[in-house]
Amino acid sequence: MPLARHNANPCYNQTMKAIKKLLRPLAPKKIINAYHYVEAIGHAARYRHPTRKMVTIGIVGSKGKTTTANLLWAALSASGAKVGQTGTANFRIGEHEELNPYHMTMPGPAIMQRYLKQMRDAGCEYVIVETPSEGMAQWRHVGIDYDVLVFTNVTNEIVAAHGNSLERLKADNERVFKALYKTAQTTHHGKEIPKIIITNADAEDAPRYAAFPADRHTSYGVKNKADYQAQKIKSSKDGLEFSVSGDTYSLALLGEVNVSNATAAIAVARELGVEVEAIQRGFATLGTIPGRMEVIEEGQNFTVIVDYAHEETGMQALMDGAKNIVGKGGKIITLLGGEGGGRDVKKRPIMGEIVGKTSDYVVVSNVDPYKDDPMTIIEDIAKGARKAGKKDDKDLFCIADRREGIGKALSLAKKGDLVLITGKGAEQSIVIDGQSSPWDDREVVREELKKLI
Repeated sequence: MPLARHNANPCYNQTMKAIKKLLRPLAPKKIINAYHYVEAIGHAARYRHPTRKMVTIGIVGSKGKTTTANLLWAALSASGAKVGQTGTANFRIGEHEELNPYHMTMPGPAIMQRYLKQMRDAGCEYVIVETPSEGMAQWRHVGIDYDVLVFTNVTNEIVAAHGNSLERLKADNERVFKALYKTAQTTHHGKEIPKIIITNADAEDAPRYAAFPADRHTSYGVKNKADYQAQKIKSSKDGLEFSVSGDTYSLALLGEVNVSNATAAIAVARELGVEVEAIQRGFATLGTIPGRMEVIEEGQNFTVIVDYAHEETGMQALMDGAKNIVGKGGKIITLLGGEGGGRDVKKRPIMGEIVGKTSDYVVVSNVDPYKDDPMTIIEDIAKGARKAGKKDDKDLFCIADRREGIGKALSLAKKGDLVLITGKGAEQSIVIDGQSSPWDDREVVREELKKLI
């Protein structure tokens, strides 16, 4: 059953966008916030509060939302339930999957509530909603009745949506936790679902979010003691194996960071009564998550991975994982970039330095400069790579055109090497000079690989 996109009247949508763009600088922030709040309530009522008929799981945090959501979808689906999912990379209604076309993790309430109604009408018992801080800053979570909340982490990325304040970002994250215990309990198979908060014991801010009221609090982790703790971790170029509470789980996903994401999914599924065997089956069937450590194969004799890493924490995890993936004697080639449009400027040289220390070759290119000068962003990143010892036109290449940058990165690879294309994952557009154009890193990589083979 295909997802019905909220674009029935493109002219109306474009007109509303133009009006909002014109009025936003003129209206006080309190008025804008009130508008978003009322809009969210209105659309929830319009579509008759679809989440009240589904067990609704929100995943909150800077990193790991998409992977956790997809792994949880697989685990719940393997239990025999029909599961909906919304998030950065993809939307699902049961087995039907579509990539997210909106260039935002949580679209506006009109779009969100329409998708949620479609999921409810299709018979979904569960829905997993990636709930980003930027969405909560605009009250997009209002009208979604959550039953379970998962907190993954908070990274140091500073964005304009939170007034360039990390503390504001954390406070915006709290909005959905504050509301959790105030909403009615969902009935599933004749039983009321308790309100549950699950936090990452390895995250510094976990106690902050665990402090909010709920019927049940639990934790997961890899490094620190937790109710669901991953142990006996084995990572290879073929995937991951680990145990939780004495049960062994296997993933075809690459990157040890995904053990934490999988453990979060295990914690949710077990708290909702899903059997271990179903979770194991679900994990075994999930081979790829769009744009998350996704391997691209076109018959080349080196490894190419597309990943969403776009800030220092994710980039460091990617570089650490790369060492376990690249073959003996193989080189690591990484393409990265940075966003414009009010995104964190300070992270740029840090990312460049992280990549420069681990990668043998670095290519810096566009991600989404929006209306900012692309070369300013690129130069900010290149400074960090130079600090790590990289030299221009030798092992550091600055190429604004992303297709050309990808082509350059691939052309540097030889047998046994690893090429990492980072920053966009499975996003379906790129924004340059304020103009959005269709784009998919995975398709561009395939096209450029075919030119080399």
